[in-house]
Amino acid sequence: MNSQPDQHSEQGERVISRAYELGFAFAGIAETSKSAYVGQLRAWIQEGKHGSMQWMADHAAVREDPALVLEDAESAIMVGDLYTSRADNIDADVKPGEGRIARYARGKDYHKIMKKRLIALADELREMYPDDGFRVFVDTAPVLERELAQRAGIGWTGKHTLTIHPKGGSYFLLGGILSTRRFTTPIEQRPVGDHCGSCTRCIDACPTDAITPYEVDARRCISYLTIEHRTPIEAGFHRAIGDWVYGCDICQEVCPHNSARPIEQLDPRTSTVHEAYTPMRDRFDLLEVLQWTEDDRREAFKGSALKRAKLDMMQRNARIVLENQAAV
Repeated sequence: MNSQPDQHSEQGERVISRAYELGFAFAGIAETSKSAYVGQLRAWIQEGKHGSMQWMADHAAVREDPALVLEDAESAIMVGDLYTSRADNIDADVKPGEGRIARYARGKDYHKIMKKRLIALADELREMYPDDGFRVFVDTAPVLERELAQRAGIGWTGKHTLTIHPKGGSYFLLGGILSTRRFTTPIEQRPVGDHCGSCTRCIDACPTDAITPYEVDARRCISYLTIEHRTPIEAGFHRAIGDWVYGCDICQEVCPHNSARPIEQLDPRTSTVHEAYTPMRDRFDLLEVLQWTEDDRREAFKGSALKRAKLDMMQRNARIVLENQAAV
């Protein structure tokens, strides 16, 4: 029996250690075989539950197999960035005339924050392994990040479809690097089983009934409606939107894995909220939004992930929230 350690495993451990040095809260190695959720993804799209996100349908076949994103991909280095503390789980009361922003979009743009460090890691790996290919992604490639995160031992996919870390909860963002090099999983990396059990808090709390176990109908989701949906929002959803002017955190706020204990009490390696996600603002003055010009919108969204919502969408959302507040 060969007692020598596996070279590729040792390489994987060094890569993960480097990811932690770069400030990521979570990291792991995933194998890149074809998705186990092909049937579920195809049915979801066939039923139109992707709404107007046409790119989901256009690139569905590519999402099913990482090797179609990077030819001969063998492994994925997956990382996670915490963007808020669980001690800050519930917002202070929103005042009349204000609209809330989803937590992930309150700090600097996560695409840039994560990508900068992932590019640095990929560049280091290219120097070490010049014969191998590497591709960085942070919402920029048609890959099923949550499935890869699950394979990488970062967490499990909850009933609300978000990845949940057993200690860190779900308030984190995913990114990664596809590689043609075979990095095997570090010795300490273990798959994380589903800890949702019989809990249905996220399903019960969703005001638009968008969630069924392990699936979200985007057409009913407040995050989709306020960020992705470009046209008028169906009147039947207006009251349910409440005071959310951009995105929604309700399914995460009620999740027991986000409220069990303050994140500061956890392992420091998996409890660090990157400084870039310090909130720049957590709400908007709705009357101010209604008076914005396009230049005003650009200035308000500068450096953040908020820019996905166009001016007419933000003003549409602001009117809905004001109507809701006036009806109380």
